[in-house]
Amino acid sequence: MLAASALPCLLVLVGVWLALGLMGWFRPHSIRYVARVLFPIGSLACLGVAVVAGIFLATGQAPEVMVLPLGLPDLPFHIRLDPLSGFFLLLLGLAGTGTSTFAAGYFRSGEGTAPALLGLHYHMFLAAMVMVILADDAYLFMVAWETMALSSYFLVTSHHRIPEIRSAGFLYLIMAHVGATCILLCFGVLQGGSWHFTFDAMRGASLTPFLATTAFLLALIGFGAKAGLVPMHVWLPEAHPAAPSPVSAMMSGLMLKTAIYGMLRISFDLLHLRLWWWGVVMIVLGLFSAMFGAIFAAVQTDMKRLLAYSSIENVGLIFTGIGLSILFETCNLHLFAALALTAALVHALNHAFFKSLLFLVTGSVLHATKTRNLGKLGGLIRRMPWVATLALVGTLSIAGLPPFNGFVSEWLLLQSFLFTPQIPSAFINMLIPLGAAALALTFALAAYVMVKFYGIIFLGQPREPELLNAHDANWLERLGLGWLALGCILIGVLPQFAIGAAAAVTKHLLNQAVAPGPTMWWIAPIAPEQASYSGLIMMAGIVTVVGITFVLVRLIAHGRVRRTAPWDCGYPWQTPRMQDTAEGFGQPIRHMFDVFFRIERHMPSPTDSAPRYRIYIEDRMWRGIYEPIARCVQWLSETISVLQGGRLAIYLLYSFLTLLGLLVFVL
Repeated sequence: MLAASALPCLLVLVGVWLALGLMGWFRPHSIRYVARVLFPIGSLACLGVAVVAGIFLATGQAPEVMVLPLGLPDLPFHIRLDPLSGFFLLLLGLAGTGTSTFAAGYFRSGEGTAPALLGLHYHMFLAAMVMVILADDAYLFMVAWETMALSSYFLVTSHHRIPEIRSAGFLYLIMAHVGATCILLCFGVLQGGSWHFTFDAMRGASLTPFLATTAFLLALIGFGAKAGLVPMHVWLPEAHPAAPSPVSAMMSGLMLKTAIYGMLRISFDLLHLRLWWWGVVMIVLGLFSAMFGAIFAAVQTDMKRLLAYSSIENVGLIFTGIGLSILFETCNLHLFAALALTAALVHALNHAFFKSLLFLVTGSVLHATKTRNLGKLGGLIRRMPWVATLALVGTLSIAGLPPFNGFVSEWLLLQSFLFTPQIPSAFINMLIPLGAAALALTFALAAYVMVKFYGIIFLGQPREPELLNAHDANWLERLGLGWLALGCILIGVLPQFAIGAAAAVTKHLLNQAVAPGPTMWWIAPIAPEQASYSGLIMMAGIVTVVGITFVLVRLIAHGRVRRTAPWDCGYPWQTPRMQDTAEGFGQPIRHMFDVFFRIERHMPSPTDSAPRYRIYIEDRMWRGIYEPIARCVQWLSETISVLQGGRLAIYLLYSFLTLLGLLVFVL
């Protein structure tokens, strides 16, 4: 019965978020009321969305549709719940539950936006994302999409008195509207010359290969800009550090997935014609974005910018999986297409968990230390044991180590590459091994980045005296972090459930699905003789080895514990300055991949009493792409402004000439 009424339940939950946003105005300046009362209720609404979506996917119900009494005359809002939207609602609900719970304990008084306004923007952001996923016409989709962009903009600029944050928010808003314009044009092409805005009409439109390609490329630009796909990524490393940590977690873990959802909706649902080179384009862009993000993450000294570039890397992996799926499907290799799409979907789910967890960890660290600079952190594992333990789960997950969830999706993606020799094209078979090598290099760089992230922040000695006063997270923050860490563990140990949810999507879009596994112990996406993996056995083996080692050590030591200083190479006077720094970790990457960076070095003068060496690393795409565009727009604006002379007679002349031109055109 619940599955039969899933859409009304979801609309009620959206209404709950909107009501929570308005209820904040009863006590607009009370952070305890907004954060400690309204945010937990919003977290329960997130959990409700996950439950409704999970039951819908598990029961395998037919898609539900509904026409809402909202919108414009003869242009009402249409909504639809099918396996694709159900999967992303499950993702949003599960990750949103942990993020909202953490946010209830995170926000303090006197931080940026007034509490009531913050609550309104936050819950409107959640509601808009759900409506983007449920929209079944271009009108509602664009209204929800722009609402999502504006609410997230106001959240990013919560500390709007800081000029850098206002600048980051402005850049984000520009890129969001550029992407929205491309998406709107894409929907215009998909209409096929009709005046029907519903997705059902677009599904039935007959497009030529040229028009289909135009729609695909517009969608790739529009959704790629929102997802942070290179070279449309420039807003992401600026907006994420500017936003409060729960907002960064929502943007990276949830909002980026709406772009993935939109790309899948258009590529596999609204477009029935697909060309093989579309997949190649997505694979190239995805792999380049993945490697680019990992390389830039390795040289960052701001912990939130590091995670922002890591999001670019993971978005690149997801787009790579989607591109492989398109390539396989156009070659009539439907099972392998389902495998690649499953890898992309599961990685999107995994990224929502571990990236949200790590962004929230940075929020706890920021509150405890008042700094995001990795060069000023260190040794926090002793002061923040709860945060350090849960951060280790997220770090191992994003590094792709078993038995955590990141390994499962990366393993599935690598399996997809191993089946590319089945593609009947010598040219593609010649290039795909390069892609597999780039994928393996990206995985290694991602693990390297996470060693830097965790080691610099939590291990070693405190680099600043103020770190001795750092405090652990409060109980609401721990609860939110624990929820996300539990998801990282459960998906890694029992990946069958995530693969089963993705199988419902691939069955709906491709009419083909990979089996979660013969038993709960193993997953074998193609066949057991091809490849198989067991998270349960891997976890049991790790626990067994650690347990046996612990028992043997205790028996050999006869229960005695002896503490002594570690070996220090004969130099006992160790200080925090002797520890490896964030810059030190990134130095090998800077030298090996210096073609990616624009580096400025400021050398100290020999006469300086306190010499300091500074290095500034910049994305070459700023000066190579965006600064020329900015200069061109500035020149064009100044040229056109000549027409705006401020004289009424001139404006009347413009109107008269326009009317003459229209008359000539009509006649």
